[in-house]
Amino acid sequence: MSDEKESKLAEPEEAAEVLDGIGESEENAVVESEPANVPPELLAAELEEARKEARDNWEKMLRTQAELENLRRRTQKDLQDAHKFALEKFSRELLPVLDSLELGIEAAASGAAESDTVKLREGAELTLRQFRSVLEKFNIESVDPIGEVFNPEFHQAMAMEPSAESEANTVIRVFQKGYLLNQRLLRPAMVVVACAAEPVKIDEQA
Repeated sequence: MSDEKESKLAEPEEAAEVLDGIGESEENAVVESEPANVPPELLAAELEEARKEARDNWEKMLRTQAELENLRRRTQKDLQDAHKFALEKFSRELLPVLDSLELGIEAAASGAAESDTVKLREGAELTLRQFRSVLEKFNIESVDPIGEVFNPEFHQAMAMEPSAESEANTVIRVFQKGYLLNQRLLRPAMVVVACAAEPVKIDEQA
């Protein structure tokens, strides 16, 4: 019985020691969590450094934005100039053709004699060759499909005529030539297409 009494008496003391230990650990934790004492001068220096870095970043952002805006304007101007002057080279090549036409018209208006008709024709043929040469330089090809099979991608059928000499669906006459730019259709050729001279008879017993 004496031992049991001693153990019972010892229990409150042990509990008090445990509580004291918990209290001390909490106090230590509070002390450790408190911020260290930093001098105001150091805090002010760090604040000024942060402000300087922010100003530098802001100025960099403004410069970058200005450069992007200038680049956008230059690109837009280059694009506008490209649209405006895309035909500059083509137009320059056409000027000699225009000169030849004007000279031919002036010669005809001056009352050329019948003997000069041949010269006028030769001049017109020369002008036509010049014009074709200009078109070739810029990859503009004519579509003149006489004798070719009708192609709806490049030809426009104006009429169909029976023909004993040509196969059906073949171009037998061209009203107006077509033109391609780098193999892309500018204008279809207006053509007459051959059809069978006689209607094909279908054997109903077949």
